[in-house]
Amino acid sequence: MKKYFFILILSFLFSSTVNFSVTPDRNDIFPGEYIKLIFEIEIDRGYFIYSTNPDHSLSPTSIIWPDSTIFSDSSIFFEPIPKVKFDPNFDMEVSYHTNAIQLHQYFLTSTAIDKEIKNISGKLFYQVCDSIQCIRYHDDFMINVDIDDGPIRVAYSTIPRDENASSSNMLQDAIDSGLISFIFLSFGMGLLALLTPCVFPMIPITVSFFTKQGEKENNNPLKSAIIYALGIIFIFTSLGLMLAVTLGASGANQVASNPYINLFIALLFVFFAFSLFGMYEIQAPSSLRQFSLQNEDKAGVAGILFMALTFTLTSFTCTVQFVGLLLVAASQGSYLWPIIGMSIFSFAFSLPFFFLALFPQYLSRLPKSGQWMNSIKVTMGFLELGAAMKFFSNVDLVWEIGFFTYNVVLVTWIILSILTGIYLLGLIRFPHDMKINKIGMSRVSLSIIFISFGLYLSNGLYAGKTHGLIESYLPPKEEKGWIEDYKEALLVAAEHPKPIFLDFTGYTCTNCRWMEKNIFTEDKIKELFEEFILVRLYTDGGENAKEYQQMEIDRYKTAALPFYVVIDKNENKINTFHGMDPDVNKFIDFLKKSLNKFNGDI
Repeated sequence: MKKYFFILILSFLFSSTVNFSVTPDRNDIFPGEYIKLIFEIEIDRGYFIYSTNPDHSLSPTSIIWPDSTIFSDSSIFFEPIPKVKFDPNFDMEVSYHTNAIQLHQYFLTSTAIDKEIKNISGKLFYQVCDSIQCIRYHDDFMINVDIDDGPIRVAYSTIPRDENASSSNMLQDAIDSGLISFIFLSFGMGLLALLTPCVFPMIPITVSFFTKQGEKENNNPLKSAIIYALGIIFIFTSLGLMLAVTLGASGANQVASNPYINLFIALLFVFFAFSLFGMYEIQAPSSLRQFSLQNEDKAGVAGILFMALTFTLTSFTCTVQFVGLLLVAASQGSYLWPIIGMSIFSFAFSLPFFFLALFPQYLSRLPKSGQWMNSIKVTMGFLELGAAMKFFSNVDLVWEIGFFTYNVVLVTWIILSILTGIYLLGLIRFPHDMKINKIGMSRVSLSIIFISFGLYLSNGLYAGKTHGLIESYLPPKEEKGWIEDYKEALLVAAEHPKPIFLDFTGYTCTNCRWMEKNIFTEDKIKELFEEFILVRLYTDGGENAKEYQQMEIDRYKTAALPFYVVIDKNENKINTFHGMDPDVNKFIDFLKKSLNKFNGDI
């Protein structure tokens, strides 16, 4: 009697350590389709449950269905990568889960399922353990369904084979390993994001803005740089979370690719450029300039924070590769880890720009700095005009105007580069320039660099290609062999026994262009691409953009661009590849493994 009483007490105590909810992927199903169940399981600190793999536990987590006639096929479990340890009680290595996890289970419904059924009951079995003992437990649950007559839909005809995503697992592993591990991952990804192409246009913008800041009276360079860095961190984190909550996981991408925002940034850069040329001064109206020094300081802070907002908007497309996973979590109601991750990520991301904001302000205070600082400002003005062209082309691509084409943007850059070189030789003067009596070697050297760069860019007009990094900023050219409609791709796959290569991309995605110009053009890649049906799905423009954007989030749990998936004709996922990666061998390996899986070789 005491033994049973003790077990009852243990059962009560352990049952409070695990909480779960279950939801189906949809409530309307046709007989013969699969249904996917999503189990959200929260495990209290200090406890764990065993994985679903019967080979790595004598008490695996499982589901029992009282009515076995509902499903015609045995269940298939997908779970996060479990932890592994040696269990002396079982005398074997076992796999287990801690903290919060999500399990997916698929069932193929019977073609003879009773259409009067409105709900399905089941039991979730699991064993809860701490460092001392374990106890077997089960929870009853019920899901509501609406079974109708109709043909089996292709999308739900075959249970998917694989749901593992390396980036998501990496993030989850870091969280499971503790706060320090997660901080290191977030900081490292922030530093890696500095190498992405979207960041480069903000370098001349930052330098030119803070060069003008340094010329103001009573300006504190260190204070301005700190405000700029903290502004980036705060705006990046808060704006990203706010967009995730209001617009979903792809909210940051939606804003970064929004044509109105791109148009605003482009016009802003043009406005800054002409100010740097000396055409006008950016200052408050005279009535406002009569305020106290305190109010003047507030206006200066507002301008710096405005620049931090501009920086955040221009960088979202490139940085979403890491934060996209965090934004998916935020959009589903989990905030602690996304806040920590995005804060640390943006801190690392802002560090170089702290110094870029600091040094120009001190340089502008050096004696006799007037003339050469003005030359720096004018040079930065030319660079800002070049950056503006990138954002004008983004607007053109999304609205499909067809004016800012590859050649138009490239010709503009050629002209701006050559004009910068001519200016440095003193052959062009702007309002605040003085006549140059002697041209030093530094001016001559810089002039040669700009003119040579302009001539090099002209190669893109004739040979059709420049360096891959430059190409990533230019509007994409039309490419033969790519399908841009998902349904059409499925029809082609039904007739041709080839795997489908899905390229989730964006018109405004610089990282996407980089992959297309640097990786896709490799001979080995082009040879492997012949074995695939190539599909390019734009998520920021076109009539199906929202559908493809949601498909990426719902099916593959990411909002990152670029994102590559290989599927079969039944839409079963075969393999995935996340984001921009300069290692062409990794992409080759990804394509080869996808082909092997498709052909059943592995």
